Amino acid sequence: QVQLAESGGGLVQAGGSLRLSCEASARLGNMGWYRQAPGKQRELVAVITVSGTTNYGDSVKGRFTISRDNAKNTVTLQMNSLKSEDTAVYYCNGRGIIREYWGQGTQVTVSS
Repeated sequence: QVQLAESGGGLVQAGGSLRLSCEASARLGNMGWYRQAPGKQRELVAVITVSGTTNYGDSVKGRFTISRDNAKNTVTLQMNSLKSEDTAVYYCNGRGIIREYWGQGTQVTVSS
């Protein structure tokens, strides 16, 4: 069982920045971040492959940057120019050989 430990959520004013980090207890394939706002479905924020190829949700392109350190089994999400609509619980995700894993979620709240 692979564990994902997230950190870095919190409260920030609109236009500000936050950095989320996720550490996996073992090496995983694709890793990424998803988010879920109240009353909405969980959506992709960003994903990164082992080789560093990235993909972003349309609403965060140009503002968020995902990166990973394969040696440390970590993935980081740098969030800039935050908007109130970015408020959500953010979940780290990692793909294993036969299943995917999820973190417990970290709250990000952007005040306008």
